[in-house]
Amino acid sequence: MLQIDYDIDDFLTYCEVKNLSIKTIASYEQTLRLFAQYLKQEFKIEEAGQVKEIHIREYMKYLQERGKYTVVANENTRKANFPENRLDYQKEISKTTINNYIRNIKVFFNYMYDNRYISNNPIRRVKQLKNARKVVGYIEDNDMNKLLKCFDLSKFHEYRDYIIAQLIFDTGMRIGETLLIKEEYIDFVRRTILLPAEITKGKKDRYVFFSAEMLKELKRWLQYKDRYKQCEYVFCTTKGTVLKVSNYETNFKKYGNRIGKEEIHPHMLRNNFAKRFLMSGGDIYTLSKILGHSSVTVTEEAYLDLQNEDLRTKYQKYSPLLNLKRV
Repeated sequence: MLQIDYDIDDFLTYCEVKNLSIKTIASYEQTLRLFAQYLKQEFKIEEAGQVKEIHIREYMKYLQERGKYTVVANENTRKANFPENRLDYQKEISKTTINNYIRNIKVFFNYMYDNRYISNNPIRRVKQLKNARKVVGYIEDNDMNKLLKCFDLSKFHEYRDYIIAQLIFDTGMRIGETLLIKEEYIDFVRRTILLPAEITKGKKDRYVFFSAEMLKELKRWLQYKDRYKQCEYVFCTTKGTVLKVSNYETNFKKYGNRIGKEEIHPHMLRNNFAKRFLMSGGDIYTLSKILGHSSVTVTEEAYLDLQNEDLRTKYQKYSPLLNLKRV
């Protein structure tokens, strides 16, 4: 192993101590192993301290020119996985993906510099690629009603998915958080759900809130579920095991196809909660807390893309002249 490989190992151990999610750590490792392999092959670099700004910029250029699945950390994986057989092999890597790589590499070198393992931070002046923001997907009222009516509530798994869809839409929870809720987390009197740190993306306890309508739906679902399944989780599979995010996403795509909306996916329910919250007069600070974002800036970047028609509608509700108390 090269010294940079040991440095990456140390960094990943640090991430584990910080209790970062497995998904986040895996993303760091994949990015850094690929980058280390590139440095070795192209520049004979074996230590993090040898990396300069120009090497990082060349790597960004290299990714843009080479395309998807052309860079691997280990040539043995290329032989085993045959990436050249993929339909998207060598297709352009999106700016969003490259920006994720830059972010991951930046976290690594910031760690190395802050702990004085390197004397200069090579990524200090490297900026992310300019990328046109993707407008958050929105489900109109008509389509939302069609979606909720397309579930076959006589089937356990579809009734479950129906309740999950409504709960995300009503609370703004992430799908991964929703699937790990236990009944003990729910306060039916105060209509709140505690999301413990171990199931949240930000690794902090958080409360979300649900409506009186959702209260009735949840109670009915729990009575139904408890008749047929013994499981500590509110939402489980037909076998009584934890429902995986990927399985719910697959199911949700099927429901979208039923109403002729192939583009609908579960995260759009969370997006819709956020947009509707703002359109109803909710403030960005409160929304940020409910969504569990690390800062208000993250919320602003994600959800302050209201269209002209949205702004017109919101203005009509809060027009100063319209709301002026006449005497």
